Amino acid sequence: MPNIGKISRIIGPVVDVSFTDNAHLPKIYDALEITKDNGQKIILEVQQHLGEDRVRAIAMDSTDGLLRGMPVVDTESAIRMPVGDDIKGRVFNVVGDAIDGIAQL
Repeated sequence: MPNIGKISRIIGPVVDVSFTDNAHLPKIYDALEITKDNGQKIILEVQQHLGEDRVRAIAMDSTDGLLRGMPVVDTESAIRMPVGDDIKGRVFNVVGDAIDGIAQL
């Protein structure tokens, strides 16, 4: 069962997330994922534990359209980038998604 929290505060690229209902806090540098209503995924990276049930994270994309109370999924791993010969000559964004118009890996 995934570890799910809720957005508690948004200040620019900084997002505070509360993990209640017996959820455990994600580790520092773990990736969190938010899916907006239009299907766009926003990746956050945990930077700080704020207290018993909250973490502070930095968004890797614009936080426009995020609202307090939106669900946040703990991926339980750090942000991952593809590696190997298939990525030579490709262009990726900060979270490992190809942005060069060529089919995904």
